[in-house]
Amino acid sequence: MSTKVSTKRRTTAALVVALGLVTLSACGSSGSGDKAADSRTVTLVSHDSFAYSKSVLHAFEQESGYKVRVLKDGDAGQAVNKAILTKDNPQGDVFFGVDNTLLSRALDNGLFQPYEPKGSDQIVQRYRVDQEKHRVTPIDSGDICVNYDKAYFSKHELAPPTSFDDLIKPAYKNLLVTENASTSSPGLGFLLGTAAKYGDAGWQGYWKKLKANGVKVVDGWEQAYNDEFSGSAGGKKAKADRPLVVSYASSPPAEVVYADPKPKTAPTGVANGTCFRQVEYAGLLDNAKNTKGGKALLDFLISLRFQEDMPLNMFVYPVRETAKVPEVFVKFGPQAAHPETLAPAEIAKNRDQWVKSWTSLVLK
Repeated sequence: MSTKVSTKRRTTAALVVALGLVTLSACGSSGSGDKAADSRTVTLVSHDSFAYSKSVLHAFEQESGYKVRVLKDGDAGQAVNKAILTKDNPQGDVFFGVDNTLLSRALDNGLFQPYEPKGSDQIVQRYRVDQEKHRVTPIDSGDICVNYDKAYFSKHELAPPTSFDDLIKPAYKNLLVTENASTSSPGLGFLLGTAAKYGDAGWQGYWKKLKANGVKVVDGWEQAYNDEFSGSAGGKKAKADRPLVVSYASSPPAEVVYADPKPKTAPTGVANGTCFRQVEYAGLLDNAKNTKGGKALLDFLISLRFQEDMPLNMFVYPVRETAKVPEVFVKFGPQAAHPETLAPAEIAKNRDQWVKSWTSLVLK
């Protein structure tokens, strides 16, 4: 898998560490320098995975008159924490990339000011949150799911798993690699998926069985997918020996898009009964220097043009109802019909304790 794709599978270092432990970078805000020039510059702060077609962004700049500056600020957790710490003098005008696992932290810390972008009524209803204040706008969605190596299961004449329950069966012993829930976004999503499936009283018992069945835990997605998973292009080169990995429903399409030559079918598949729905949001930063430009940029992020450009750049699904999805997604990486979900409020209430309990249970 290419570097471009791997950046989407970001590890979220220090998801649950205290905000005071996050080290600030020396990046300045867009509010410094000549005010006349800055009024035509709008700064988007995001995680390292933000990607776009230059032609699409250029078209927005030409039509709006704004020059867009993109400030990539580390992985998702680091970027959110840093944005909170700098909220009184923000590094930019719009923040993109806070997902439903960390949304409550951003809202509780007053990171955003209200704004309802033009076209918000075209966003899939179930993704809309904070409807009374409109502090954040959904931008994309994706499913964190177990992926499997088709060749391995064919060779061993074993049906691939389809559910969480399958993963604890003896037939799949020592086959799964997942990411650390305290240091990785997909790792946390997988934990939340089990909490949604089995409830607060049942997820720990499930993980005890999963641990007994030989699950391997590594720090982040890059290591899990490209070093440990036998079905990925990187895993094949590394002679990896784990045919099951926690990744994304969009990983199989990525394997096809970046393969040379392109295969007729994806070499990997998705266990659709193991998926947790992840949604990413953007918002106008409180104390933004260029609120007018920030509002125009938010309008652009949910425009049909950007929404249809986004899938093959960030390997996520659009949230705009009328946006077309690339055929390779439809064929090799459709979203799960019934993913596990949790309300942001429930995640906020339990996330830190769940991660703490998971760490004691699985890593010690």
